[in-house]
Amino acid sequence: MKNLLLAIGLFTAFLTNEAVAQTKRTPASYGREEYIEVEKNVKLHVTDLGEGQPIVLIHGWPLSDAMYEYQYSYFVQKGYRVIGITLRGFGLSDKPGGKYNYDVFADDIKVVLDKLNIQNATLGGFSMGGATVIHYVAKYNAAHVSKLALFGAAGPLWTKRADFNYGNWTKEDVDGLIALNNTNRPQLLENFGQIFPANATSVSPGYGAWLGTIQAQASPYAMAEGLKTLRDSDLRGDLKKIQIPTLILHGKLDKICSYELAEQMHAGIKNSTLVPLEKSGHALFIEELEKFNSELLNFIKK
Repeated sequence: MKNLLLAIGLFTAFLTNEAVAQTKRTPASYGREEYIEVEKNVKLHVTDLGEGQPIVLIHGWPLSDAMYEYQYSYFVQKGYRVIGITLRGFGLSDKPGGKYNYDVFADDIKVVLDKLNIQNATLGGFSMGGATVIHYVAKYNAAHVSKLALFGAAGPLWTKRADFNYGNWTKEDVDGLIALNNTNRPQLLENFGQIFPANATSVSPGYGAWLGTIQAQASPYAMAEGLKTLRDSDLRGDLKKIQIPTLILHGKLDKICSYELAEQMHAGIKNSTLVPLEKSGHALFIEELEKFNSELLNFIKK
């Protein structure tokens, strides 16, 4: 009996000590959520690193927030909090059926920024993500945001119209991309990989393979729906609603979102600055990494 009581006492002491040890532990993490629910059964992956003034980054089609790896490391070291949001259907975010358009993407971003209580942020977007942040700022009157940055953005339109003869794509071209997505997606990604950089040597094979692993995580359904959004959307009316300072970084040799689009965005956004990246194609965030990061930093610090 004595041995039993002794064993019970020792076990109770062990549990007590474990509980005390856990309550005394200093948290090792910032305690931030990596997955944030934006509507029922839909959670978005969020990379949230560093402390300080926030920078919020939205990726392009068909990438994820992982594309900003070399912006995260740079800006965290500079004393900023960097938040990358992966849109639904891409990367590690949930991939539901349903709508995939700039309204939905903007609504999702608003929920994330509301929940994180972000204030005075610089909001940046690449390619389709650039069009998304244009619509976000216009729709929500720059809620949570004090500056806007556009990187190779797919705005104000990605496809030519009777009254918009800019860019490289017609609606019929994009219909072909959608058909290829639905029959041979690896070929579609290979084709885009060939026109993503300025030339065959401006992005190393290592970088290309890295981007390929990110693209492969995207939902085929979301990719097709995203192409429809790129094909059909017209954000010219949104440009007029943007009142906050805006930086436009765009590759002069971009074959996916031609430099003409940057000039149209610059003309349509009242308080905008256009900085060409002379040696870059669509992969400006790695082709001229140092200039990309330094130009964005200088803009944020102004």
